[in-house]
Amino acid sequence: MDDNTAPGAPRSAIRWPESTGPDGRPLHRELCTCFNMHSAHPRARVGFHGERQDTSSAGWQRLLALVDEAAADGREEFNPLVELSPQERLDVITLPASIARLTEVRHLRLYGSNLVRIPPEIGAMTSLEEFSPYTSYRLHWFPYEITRCPKLVRSTVSTRALFGNARYRPPFPRLRPSNGARPDAPDPKRWGATAIDTCSVCDGPLAGRELHQRWISLTVATDVLPLLVNACSPACVAALPPAAARHAPLPHSGGWEPTQPPPE
Repeated sequence: MDDNTAPGAPRSAIRWPESTGPDGRPLHRELCTCFNMHSAHPRARVGFHGERQDTSSAGWQRLLALVDEAAADGREEFNPLVELSPQERLDVITLPASIARLTEVRHLRLYGSNLVRIPPEIGAMTSLEEFSPYTSYRLHWFPYEITRCPKLVRSTVSTRALFGNARYRPPFPRLRPSNGARPDAPDPKRWGATAIDTCSVCDGPLAGRELHQRWISLTVATDVLPLLVNACSPACVAALPPAAARHAPLPHSGGWEPTQPPPE
């Protein structure tokens, strides 16, 4: 127990003070019904969350300011949700690209967030050692660019909420075939993002190139995460590393096609 924790405080409030509001009560969260997180349904129909970030909302504007502050003072822990009101937390469904400036942050805390996606710019957080989006139940996948964080060794992720997780084996969203497509303003419900500018593998520009999307499950820090790859060529897809044990062995396009071991 932390020395500054009052006797009798809930266990969640000891490690995760952001789990409760100013009145000490658990914060309201958006429910996610993408798939059953308590039993195996490998033939479920799943898809990407289609919400777009409201960049005019108070929560988003406050988050932008918090990123600027953290980048300016070089802090090593970034826990933005504790600085937001309950409504402002609900406003935020992704992180801004400006998190690329948080090169001194060693621990990124996002407990109980309303996030539905993490931007690829997380890969620029080169000092990141610990990633804690625990109980962010609407986060079902992560960008492949997170593998660019060379010091990332600890994570706390609610794995039952992840596509393809070993416990329940929910399927992955089916990715669209390339066919020369690279949308300039992608629909997040179809492509998983509102902007796809660079290759997840080689970091080269995607402008004028065909987009090849694939899923791959890899061990990242202390969890196996489903990662979305936006590759610029078949060569970059072929350069992907072997998948984690007890998961679909090859990069795949989702749906019911990839061969996965049975649920644990």
